[in-house]
Amino acid sequence: MTHLADRPVQPVPAEATPFNLEQATELLAELPEWVLSEDHASIERTFHFRDYYHTMAFVNAVAWIAHHTDHHPDLEVGYNRCVVRYTTHAIGGLSENDFICAARIDRLDA
Repeated sequence: MTHLADRPVQPVPAEATPFNLEQATELLAELPEWVLSEDHASIERTFHFRDYYHTMAFVNAVAWIAHHTDHHPDLEVGYNRCVVRYTTHAIGGLSENDFICAARIDRLDA
């Protein structure tokens, strides 16, 4: 089985169905630091850093991943933390791309 971070990000057709709870939970098992939202429409993780400089370096790395995958998270940025939240906006819920990008971001924190 290919690790999530190594899978390709594919365009999601607008008529695609968002993942159900079972599908989301199965992939979330590979991302132990990420949390599924109550409505099962997004996943998020809070990253902590020692200072603003390291936070912004992380944000820039996330922006690079988002640009190159054309899949963009919502970010909440503070002095020493960043909340990353993924959902596939085009379908109003989760797709495999959200989990792939989350796994790639986890590699930044390794």
